[in-house]
Amino acid sequence: MSSAERTNHPLCAALGHVFKRRELLERALTHPSDGHGRDDRTDNYERLEFLGDRVLGLVIADLLLVTYKDEREGELARRHTQLVRREALARVAETIGLGAHIQLSASEAETGGRDNPSILADCCEAVIAALYLDGGLPAASGFMHKYWVPLMREAREPPIDPKTALQEWAQGRGLPLPHYRVTGRTGADHAPMFEIEVTVEGLPCVTASGRSKRTGENEAAQLMLDAISESGDG
Repeated sequence: MSSAERTNHPLCAALGHVFKRRELLERALTHPSDGHGRDDRTDNYERLEFLGDRVLGLVIADLLLVTYKDEREGELARRHTQLVRREALARVAETIGLGAHIQLSASEAETGGRDNPSILADCCEAVIAALYLDGGLPAASGFMHKYWVPLMREAREPPIDPKTALQEWAQGRGLPLPHYRVTGRTGADHAPMFEIEVTVEGLPCVTASGRSKRTGENEAAQLMLDAISESGDG
């Protein structure tokens, strides 16, 4: 048995990769709240999450370009947005049982951190980065092809981006256009997180976050659409 096999992490089977540098996977699974003897600045998944976001975007873009040869850039862009959203990452994380392996502080775990979609999505991105750093693009790409292709197949037609869908909903009811504003910014300079609020006349405002203002606006619009749908006015 090789040294890599002896140190095989339980997640390796789901990831399709045995790590030569297991510490990369361990870091990807460490939430910033878990500070036991660690360097709080670097020894958690935040920096890996930054890289994983970029690797995810590249691989999904390539996959879409190959799969949908007759679609235009705008249609591909809408598919891409849907597949790199936090919800897609959280779904994959749940599929592979990622939550059970995340290292959290006791308080974070007690408040449901292992089932928190935001934490699951961030950790999943960090795992993608760990795969990339340990096994190159083939390792990261193999993982994403396995779990994102089924998500791709769910949408036969290119989805309408949430901002456009919310705008059309408001216009169809004679309402003013949705209004977006930045209500906060957190995170390191290299990986900012924008908090965006969206307001639609007659409805409670909704707040979401994203790594760019555009992403945050789309997330907020989607949450507003979800609330509208749940109210029966979709």
